[in-house]
Amino acid sequence: MNNMLMGRYIPGNSIIHKMDPRSKLLVMIAFVVVIFLAHDWLGYLLLLIYTFAGVSLSKISISYFLKGLRPMLGLILFTVIFQMLFTPGQTVLFHLWFIKISTESLINAVYIFFRFVLIIFMSTILTLTTPPLTLADGIEKGLAPLKKIKVPVHELGLMLSISLRFIPTLMDDTTMIMNAQKARGMDFGEGNLLQKIKSVIPILIPLFVSSFRRADDLAIAMESRGYQGGDGRTKYRQLKWSMRDNILVVSIIIIAALLILWSKFS
Repeated sequence: MNNMLMGRYIPGNSIIHKMDPRSKLLVMIAFVVVIFLAHDWLGYLLLLIYTFAGVSLSKISISYFLKGLRPMLGLILFTVIFQMLFTPGQTVLFHLWFIKISTESLINAVYIFFRFVLIIFMSTILTLTTPPLTLADGIEKGLAPLKKIKVPVHELGLMLSISLRFIPTLMDDTTMIMNAQKARGMDFGEGNLLQKIKSVIPILIPLFVSSFRRADDLAIAMESRGYQGGDGRTKYRQLKWSMRDNILVVSIIIIAALLILWSKFS
């Protein structure tokens, strides 16, 4: 649970911290698209330099990014192995029954690994340098044009902000429940896979009860304060788009242009 960084914010005074959440969100979404334009080592090297430049500018220890990568390591390894074993290729290096490992499949597996790592690192930069409520405000501002087609933008932003706000709280509740169960003699690491799955039930039930209780308390608090939605409401936190945000957006455009040009002439 201590490895989960979603919803956690590390205060700082770096350039990345001072940027508008809308620019960081825009670049994050663009980066996920741009990363699929890379098809060789040079492209991934360019994206790697771009990502680690962001890590350096955030002034956050690399250990936090590695900690955020750890919970996803199982999924990454599964995807990489799946790609390595079942991607067809011309130069076969190993063949046993239906399993074929080729040079092309190995290269593709490495590329998949880099895609996962780079996307996780970029999303970690976003969450660690942006307060959850500010991030929700940025999403609400970005979706503001959808109000014209009657999309409840404010309510979507509110739900997102509440979700992000309570992720660390739910993590802490889970840790507390697990410690209480361990104090009563529960061992979550013993037995086969089915027994390990069953051992999770004593955690889920009190966690659901605690979550619903918190949701009910929050709803009562909002109603008692006269919450009526987004009509006529003002914002305490004002978002300001500056020159550094323009530079950030231009940087991802340049990266995308370089990758497109390289794919055409390579």
